[in-house]
Amino acid sequence: MQSWSAWIIAFAGFAIGLIAGFAVRQAKLCSFGAIEDLLIGGDSRRMRVFALALGIALLGTQALIAFGVLAPDQTSYTPSALPLLSTVTGSILFGIGMALVGTCGFGSLVRLGTGDLRSLVVVLVLGALAYATLRGIFAAPRITVLEAVAVPMPDGLRSDLPSLIKYLIGSEWRGALALTIGAALCFSALGSSRMWRTPRLLTAGAVLGVMVTLGWLATTLLHDDFAGPARPQSLTFVSTVGKALFASLISTANLADFGVGSVFGVIAGAFLSAWWSDDLRWEAFDDDREMRRHLTGAALMGVGGILAGGCTIGQGLTAGSLLALSWPFAVGGMILGARIGIAFLMGDIPLRARRGKQRLT
Repeated sequence: MQSWSAWIIAFAGFAIGLIAGFAVRQAKLCSFGAIEDLLIGGDSRRMRVFALALGIALLGTQALIAFGVLAPDQTSYTPSALPLLSTVTGSILFGIGMALVGTCGFGSLVRLGTGDLRSLVVVLVLGALAYATLRGIFAAPRITVLEAVAVPMPDGLRSDLPSLIKYLIGSEWRGALALTIGAALCFSALGSSRMWRTPRLLTAGAVLGVMVTLGWLATTLLHDDFAGPARPQSLTFVSTVGKALFASLISTANLADFGVGSVFGVIAGAFLSAWWSDDLRWEAFDDDREMRRHLTGAALMGVGGILAGGCTIGQGLTAGSLLALSWPFAVGGMILGARIGIAFLMGDIPLRARRGKQRLT
C-alpha cells in the first residue's frame, strides 16, 4: 500500500499536468510544430517559446539547487556515466516517430484530451512499447548493449555542466552559468517585439517553465522520508505514459506517482481547454495508411524515448533545467530525427530508396 505522501505527490502531478495541458492547448503549442516551423518555414517563434520555457525552468531549478532544496545527484538525468549511444540512438528514433505522428508524447496526450481518437491509439502503443523497453522484453538489450556504451565521468562525477566545470577549473560556477544561460534563453523570446504579439504562446512557454520547477519542488518537499529515499522528478511523457498504462491495467497502487498523475492531468487540462473553447470533437484515422504511420511513429517514440532518457519535454526542458550533459545530444538527435521524418513525408528521400523499402515490405 502506498503512503499518503505518494498520493499527495500524485495529486500534485495531476494539478501541474492539468495547468500545463490547459496552457499548451490554449496556445496550440507543439514541440514538433516548433521544429517543423523552424526547419521548413524558417519561423522561429514557437522555438523561441520553448527557449523561454527552458530559461525559466533552468533559473527556477538552479535556484532550488542553490537553496539546498533539490539535489541533482538524486535525479535520473545526471548519472556518473553518460550513455551516449543509447541517448543519440533513442533521440533520433523519437524524432522520426514524432514526425510520423505529427506531435510528441506530450502533444498526443493534449490531442487525446480534445477527442482525437488517433491519439488514443498513439498513447496506447507508445505506452506499451515504452514499458516493454523500460522493464519488459526490450529492457535486457537496452541495458546490456546500448547503455553499456557509456562515457564514464572522472572520479564518479555527476554528468551535469556545473559539476564538470567545477572539476576542471576547481571553482563553483553554477550560479553564474544558470543566470547567463537562463537570461539568454529568456531574452531570445522576450527580446523580440514580434513575440509580444503572441501573448498566448509566451504564456504557455512561461507556464511550462514554471511547471517543470514546481515538479522538482513537489517531489522533493512532499516526499515522506520514512517511505524511503527521495527520487525527485518533474515533467516527462514517455516512461510515465507506460507507467500510467501499466498502473491502470494491472496495479492501481502504482497510480500514486507524480509522473502518472501528470499524464492524466495533461489530458484533463487539454479537455478543459477544448471544452472552454467549444472545440471538443471526435477525430479518427482517414485511412489505413494514416493509421500505419501513426502506429509506426508511436512505436518509435515509445522505444526511442526510453533509450534517450526522455522526450522533448523530459530531455528538452526537465533535463535541460539541470544543465545535464545529455541535453545537447538528446535535443540534437530529436531535431535530426524529426528532419529525417519530415524528409520522408515530403518525399525528399530518393525514389530508389523508397522503392527498395516498398519491396522489403
